[in-house]
Amino acid sequence: MAAAGLCEAPAVADVLAIFGPTGIGKTALAIALGERLRAQGERPVAVSADALQVYRGLEVLTGVASAEEQARLEHRLVSFLAVTETFSVAEYARRAHAAIDAVLDEGGTPIVVGGTGLYLRAALAELDLRPPPPPELRERLKRELDAHGPEVLHARLDDAARARVDPRDAHRIIRALELAELGQELHSGDQLWTAHTRRPTRLVGLTMDREALRERIAARVHQMVADGAAGEVRAAEAAGASETARKALGFRELLDGDVEAMVTATRRYARRQTTWMRKLEGVELVDVTGHSAEDVAAQLLP
Repeated sequence: MAAAGLCEAPAVADVLAIFGPTGIGKTALAIALGERLRAQGERPVAVSADALQVYRGLEVLTGVASAEEQARLEHRLVSFLAVTETFSVAEYARRAHAAIDAVLDEGGTPIVVGGTGLYLRAALAELDLRPPPPPELRERLKRELDAHGPEVLHARLDDAARARVDPRDAHRIIRALELAELGQELHSGDQLWTAHTRRPTRLVGLTMDREALRERIAARVHQMVADGAAGEVRAAEAAGASETARKALGFRELLDGDVEAMVTATRRYARRQTTWMRKLEGVELVDVTGHSAEDVAAQLLP
């Protein structure tokens, strides 16, 4: 199997972490790794590092492991929050640290599985989190965004922030302006990751031929729709889904009934995930194109 930039793993790793773009097969690999660890006398437990898999009722849309898959490998930090509740990376970090430590205290091996970069770091390391802005500040900036558009607000950023933030990224623009008004600086992209993890960690990043991944994403989205993702979204909308729950990839597109727009948005997100992953210090990049989860697991855990 081809591998790109394969890095030497820690001599002793308490935690095994898997990162990769959506649709690449992280859950299947986690299960295959879990089976190999179990055969070696270990007790593996998966810990989700995903910003949206926390929501109960959005399991199909967010790609939570199925009941059958969870019977093969226990998954923690999935489906525990009502869609009406807001959630933050700070709350996730607290829960993830407790979950990982609990698995280790039980004599198990945590397999952290994620596709959300900031949440992966939150699970594995300590975060230097800023306090949330006053609600009235965020509401004022949102009104200005609605009135003038993201490009106008982007022009108000200082040179350093303008270089870091896409002029169409409304969320990051508002966050940068909030920090500026509070006298703080926007984190650079590099600060979304640190090699200084809480526990010795082996980090595996999955890659795939671009066209193969594009095809997998399209098939995955259509399968999600066939499995009821649109119904999940409509039910969440009717229940009064929170602002954070609405950030689930495909939520808005499925509300509009536009499946192809969801395919496009998912492919775009996967490109961003891959770009970020390739910059991670200490990551083992493994090309999984054309290989089964069992083959990849055998390479990683001979």
